[in-house]
Amino acid sequence: MDLTLATMTTLGSRDAAVVDAERDDDSVLSRSYRALSVGIVSVVFLIAFEATAVGTAMPVAARELDGVALYAFAFSGYFTTSLFGMVLAGQWSDRRGPLAALTWGIGAFAAGLVVAGTAQAMWVFILGRAVQGFGGGLVIVALYVVVGRAYPERLRPAVLAAFAAGWVVPSIVGPLASGAVTERLGWRWVFLGIPVLVVFPLALALPQIRRRAAGPVDAQAGAAAFDRRRIRLALAISLGAGLLQYAAQDVRPLSLLPGLAGAALIVPAVLGLLPRGTYRAARGLPSVVLLRGLAAGSFIAAESFVPLMLVTQRGLTPTLAGFSLAAGGGTWALGSWVQSRPRFERYRERLMTCGMVLVAAAIAAAPSVLWHAVPVWTLAVAWGFGCFGMGLVISSASVLLLQLSAPEEAGANSASLQISDALSNVVLLAAAGAAFATLGGGSTATTTADGTRPVAFAAVFLPMAGVALVGAWVTRRLRTVTQSGTTVAP
Repeated sequence: MDLTLATMTTLGSRDAAVVDAERDDDSVLSRSYRALSVGIVSVVFLIAFEATAVGTAMPVAARELDGVALYAFAFSGYFTTSLFGMVLAGQWSDRRGPLAALTWGIGAFAAGLVVAGTAQAMWVFILGRAVQGFGGGLVIVALYVVVGRAYPERLRPAVLAAFAAGWVVPSIVGPLASGAVTERLGWRWVFLGIPVLVVFPLALALPQIRRRAAGPVDAQAGAAAFDRRRIRLALAISLGAGLLQYAAQDVRPLSLLPGLAGAALIVPAVLGLLPRGTYRAARGLPSVVLLRGLAAGSFIAAESFVPLMLVTQRGLTPTLAGFSLAAGGGTWALGSWVQSRPRFERYRERLMTCGMVLVAAAIAAAPSVLWHAVPVWTLAVAWGFGCFGMGLVISSASVLLLQLSAPEEAGANSASLQISDALSNVVLLAAAGAAFATLGGGSTATTTADGTRPVAFAAVFLPMAGVALVGAWVTRRLRTVTQSGTTVAP
């Protein structure tokens, strides 16, 4: 979640007092920005807390609702609807401003939590997760547009670093708090407790967003209708992602049919929604969008299998396996903070190359713990370095995106960035899951301490390390080429 605009044309829509205040302020926590910064970072914090806590409560909820067979759809339902919400938020923010998209997004997110928390049947629970995902998609894109419009360019890296920091405490405390609430009060309160907390960030942020970032960039943009073609493509990509995830859960030949149908929907939708040249790593904006997907998809796909590997192959408890990744939240935030320092702005491309190399190295090192002679703690150390690399890359990609976006295109381009992120997660997770199941990974739950079936895990981690190395190459294409043939920073 990160952004930056190359021009400040949106200042024309602000009053003189706001402009004068910005000239005097040099911090995201200075008087004129404090309420807005605390408000939007609090929104990120709550979303992060829910994302990290829900995994602990989900198995209990599925068992109580007699829906273990539908367990995966509680996750995929959130994801597929969030893709549609991202595209809609980009359209909405460019034409009407981010205020309405953010408000409705938070409302839908809260409503989905209530529906899931009060569900008496699994299909109602999945419906609640889908509503929640739609709201989450609206919120994440709208927040990026707010950063691009409300903050001067020099402060945007710091805001994005604060977004990353907002995930640190939830990544450590979330699972523990969720476990305690689930055991003492019941899983429903993991979902029902968060909507009440949304009131605080809304009260802080919405008045400031209305003052600084409301409305279209210009009158013509405000009069423009929604691009119906992009909306149709968004529906296609959401449906296609759902079909692809469904197919990946079953490796029988019959599952190829929904998988092929999903691919047939996704491919043309991706070509229509992402910047032209993204698939071939064209210089500038297309490579920024592609890099975001390669980084997020490879890392998340690999990370999803780390706890399972530690539990089934090294005999760790689920709690200890989860703690092996806990330090990553702090190092991720540290990497995001490093990229936000003004002194490193001229070296941003090099930082991103270094970050992707660290990500690739961490993923490649993960399966080393399949050998019992290798201490388990080495994976925690390696993953900490990988998360540091992700902090460098993810926040920087958002900064570059805004530098390369005209004000009236910030919403659509931000949506493209998030679509690349989310869709890459689906595709690479589906591929990793299919390889894992094909090589007998499903039998690891009953393996012995001698580490049988390690090849199933290697088939996940090593290809993802290769994807991350491709991302390292893409970081060399973030610069644009001038007519004289020289390359310049975005």
